[in-house]
Amino acid sequence: MNGYRRSDGHFDIEGHLVDTKSYAFDMMDRGTIQPGEALHGMWIRLTVDEDLLILSCEAATDFSPYSICPEAAPNFAALAGVRIGPGFTRVVKERVGGAHGCTHLREMLAQMATVAFQTIYPVRRKKELTDPSAAEAAKDRLLGSCYAYAPDSPVVTRRFKTVETG
Repeated sequence: MNGYRRSDGHFDIEGHLVDTKSYAFDMMDRGTIQPGEALHGMWIRLTVDEDLLILSCEAATDFSPYSICPEAAPNFAALAGVRIGPGFTRVVKERVGGAHGCTHLREMLAQMATVAFQTIYPVRRKKELTDPSAAEAAKDRLLGSCYAYAPDSPVVTRRFKTVETG
């Protein structure tokens, strides 16, 4: 998975999954899959803005166990308008869960959310250093989100001391 800043200021987050086996096996639609041959080969691209709003989502399935599987990829366009943040996994499940999507593509999205956050972090951090309201918003967003950002963590104390002192 990779994240890129585009020339228009938006960000592309791309994920690619390839699933291979070390042994040959037979598939109903594809016949014998040889060792090292892709069983799954899938791509997703999220275009997001600085606030982690998904502007578009494109998915593609190059390799799949069944010939019908690639037909689910266009359904991932339904993620446009979703914000990556609290409740993201629930909304993804609502929009492309079950028979509306593909398990493998859907499961990639949780990791892609992390890549999106990490890609956009330097841009947000630069704003935090100059804008107290951006720093306060970051603190609200991150506080309690993981071990490092526990309210009593030394990381929180060091990172947000400028928010406390103004």
